[in-house]
Amino acid sequence: MAAVSARRTETESAPRQEGVEEICAAHMDFVWRNLRRLGVAESSIDDAVQDVFLVVHRRLPEFQERSRVTTWLFAIVLRVASTHRRSAQRRRRRMDDVAPVALEAVADREGEGPLELVARRQARELLHRLLEQLDDDKRAMLVSVDLEQLSVPEAAEALGLNLNTAYSRLRAARAAFNEAVARRQRAEAGGP
Repeated sequence: MAAVSARRTETESAPRQEGVEEICAAHMDFVWRNLRRLGVAESSIDDAVQDVFLVVHRRLPEFQERSRVTTWLFAIVLRVASTHRRSAQRRRRRMDDVAPVALEAVADREGEGPLELVARRQARELLHRLLEQLDDDKRAMLVSVDLEQLSVPEAAEALGLNLNTAYSRLRAARAAFNEAVARRQRAEAGGP
């Protein structure tokens, strides 16, 4: 009887780790959004999301909760996105005539009219085009900190970077993104 109550006390005092189902339900949007922002094609996004949660399932027992779940997930998303982009590049080399897939807009809020849907879709497409102009390291840092609101130390951990390197990369990423925006604005204005 004492052994049963001792085991019960140990399990009750141990922090409860989320299961794969809970993580999937709570972070599906986070994973989908970041895979897309990190360059995974719309046509491959469902496969990439599944790959992320397969890794979560396989690695969850190793997760020690020293960081937030989103930091851990973002590191997984980075690797899966990189793999999917490489696979897509290999496919594009083999199939030169494949047309690019247009982004589909889905209303996120009730009462959103067609003009708002179009404006949001265009803004999302522009963001993705601008992000594609950045190299992978800068894009990952910019997405994690500026779009997903991870702290720089959390992003550094997810990316496996020294903290000073992470701050430097973030500055470089912001500068490169701002330059891409400026080039786009000059092109729209008809300037050089």
